[in-house]
Order: sequence, then C-alpha cells, then structure tokens
Amino acid sequence: MKVNWMKIGERNVGPFDRFVRIIVGIVLIAIAVLGWVTVPWVYLIALIGVIVLITGIVGWCQLYTILGINTLKKKA
Repeated sequence: MKVNWMKIGERNVGPFDRFVRIIVGIVLIAIAVLGWVTVPWVYLIALIGVIVLITGIVGWCQLYTILGINTLKKKA
C-alpha cells in the first residue's frame, strides 16, 4: 500500500468522529486514573486514551492517513 506523504498532517477526522474520540479518550483516561483496571492494563488503557484524545483534538489520525480514510467532508 502506497502512502501519499504529501497529506501527512492534513486533517482527516470529521466533527462527529472528533467528538466521539474526545469523549472516548476522556473516559479511557478516567478509567485508568480511577484505578478501575489492574496495573498491567492501566498503562495501555491510559496510552490509548491519550492517543485517542489527541487525535480528536488535533483532527488528524496517522492510521487514517495510512489506510486512506477521511471522515472530514471538505467544501467543494
């Protein structure tokens, strides 16, 4: 699969997707901070939460870029 490197950093996460990512990121971080999971899993849950939260805030997802997914509708 060929990645178009010129689009690296270009927004590809739509508003609904961003909203869901922010909520899920906050929930995952809260689960980790409140200690609802055991120690081996708390770091993974927190890391995933931070990554999801950041991609929601920034509006760009590297995995979407690699897979060629774009949920952001652009004005024509």
